[in-house]
Amino acid sequence: MATLITAAVVLPLSAAARPEIPAPPPATLPPLTASTLDTAYAANRANAAESSRMAAAHGDTHRAAADRSLATPTRHLLHFDGRGEGQVTEVLGDLAHADHIAVLVPGSDTSLDTYDRFRAEATGLQHELNHTEPHTAVVAWLGYKTPDTISTTVTTTGRADQAAPQLRQFIRQLRGIVGQETTVSLLCHSYGSVVCARAATALDATDLVLLGSPGTGADTAAALHTRAHVWAARGTDDWIADVPHIKTDLFGTTVGFGTDPMSPSFGASRFAAGDGGHSDYFAPGSVSLTNLARIVLGETSEVTRA
Repeated sequence: MATLITAAVVLPLSAAARPEIPAPPPATLPPLTASTLDTAYAANRANAAESSRMAAAHGDTHRAAADRSLATPTRHLLHFDGRGEGQVTEVLGDLAHADHIAVLVPGSDTSLDTYDRFRAEATGLQHELNHTEPHTAVVAWLGYKTPDTISTTVTTTGRADQAAPQLRQFIRQLRGIVGQETTVSLLCHSYGSVVCARAATALDATDLVLLGSPGTGADTAAALHTRAHVWAARGTDDWIADVPHIKTDLFGTTVGFGTDPMSPSFGASRFAAGDGGHSDYFAPGSVSLTNLARIVLGETSEVTRA
């Protein structure tokens, strides 16, 4: 294993760089409040439409289609940036009047080109929540440059350290829209759990949920220094269980994320995720999705513990 990790650091896989996709800079928006949401949504849709036109002129039909989909009138985008791999923050539900909000933070290989897969997870959760509580919103937060699964960046906290301030800023903006009485749960998948852990200090969230986590870089939940209730789950068929939970220094770089959040010594509240794999936490009808909805709604006594 040490040999494999060393190879990942000193002999990274190389691939032909994808030509940069042209796109305009993000729209200039007023401060986000409940009264400016519609203005922000419209401006970001217009930006996505222009990005689609520029991508099409560049010959990238796949990105053009992805951007065009985001530009449709039914989409509610709090943020959009079509440059490079792209970033988008999308709201499902009525954010301004929500009593409970779930923010999904994705893991590796998530970009505008694969965004539909991530959005499907957010949509699945929103449908589950609406079964019992209509005053909810789900936010799909693709607010950082995610690492590739096969890369050196996926084994270190570098991308997470860059993303953490952006996630903190977004949660502050969210609180400015909805106020303190609304619960905010962060559902953090795979490498996204590293992002949430790096942002955890002073993060104004009700719950911090680690799904299929490779580790957080912290030895215990208490070491995250968060007021949020820390939860953890892993499906029985999730390959992440076979990733060694180590943290070591190689050539001046810390590789690995340490303690398994599912370990009793970590101290998270562990809940059942059923027999799903690494990409199945939001599968309709799953044990995992049911428990996630209960956490978001504050029905913690109903959560099935692992």
